[in-house]
Amino acid sequence: MALQDWRLHKRPFAAIAGAPILWLVLFFVVPMGIVWLYSFGQNVGPADIAITGTLDNCKRATEWLYLSIFFKSLAVAALVTLICLVVGFPVAMAITFASEKWRPWLLLGIMLPFWTNLLVRTYALMTVMGGNGYANRGLGALWNGASWLKTLVGLQPLEAWTPVQLLYNNFAVVVGLVYVHLPFMVLPLYSALDRLDRSLIEASLDLGAGHLRTLTRIVMPLAAPGIAAGVMITLIPALGAYLTPDLMGGTDSQMIANVIERQFKRANDWPFGAALSFLLIYAMFILVALQSLRSGRTAKEAR
Repeated sequence: MALQDWRLHKRPFAAIAGAPILWLVLFFVVPMGIVWLYSFGQNVGPADIAITGTLDNCKRATEWLYLSIFFKSLAVAALVTLICLVVGFPVAMAITFASEKWRPWLLLGIMLPFWTNLLVRTYALMTVMGGNGYANRGLGALWNGASWLKTLVGLQPLEAWTPVQLLYNNFAVVVGLVYVHLPFMVLPLYSALDRLDRSLIEASLDLGAGHLRTLTRIVMPLAAPGIAAGVMITLIPALGAYLTPDLMGGTDSQMIANVIERQFKRANDWPFGAALSFLLIYAMFILVALQSLRSGRTAKEAR
């Protein structure tokens, strides 16, 4: 049955859409508007902000000190997204081509982390990567085994094992963000791959194309919408990540969201924190707009 124009049935449409629109206005648009107004204000007391229309906060937010932190956050988010794509694409393909018996269980394994609080998962990962964690214990066991083998053949043993610093650096932040955001990449990829016409893959293989060529020439172009969706869904939350860099990063591993948090809590400079927040929001709007333009051009070319 063809979809009907909503303008022909305004009352049913208003009854259905009224509540969600009201919810978005009250709990999203209005709070964001208040924060936006704060970015044009000044502190006039410990808890008082005067909306004066000043642009000083916006000018300060565009100083190189804060722009450098923002660009570093963007680079970290891009790296996390790339790693999630490289790791998540084979996982999504494995789920897609799994048997009907195992597919629900594999999907459950991907979605299971969402049932656990992010703070709990982060502390669990910190336990694994700590100085006395399971990762260092495993590396230490391999090191001691190599030392024992050297003594077995008459060579000098290795020096005593020194735990590797896996936490409180940029490496830990990237690992933590990949650990948190990988399901956001896998699920859109699986949704796109599951809708593929498998006869095209079989035809490509029958006509002599290898698996790698079929993957790059057939599967990936057809899964492009899912890849684009996964990139956006992963990149934007990773860019605004706060908890993982705060717990797992060091002094040189802070991201823009941590700077914003300090302005609202420790520095009590809400106008400047609001300006920094909207600098991040503007960047996200630009990313979404670019993706929309790209999707529109792709749709026109497909026609």
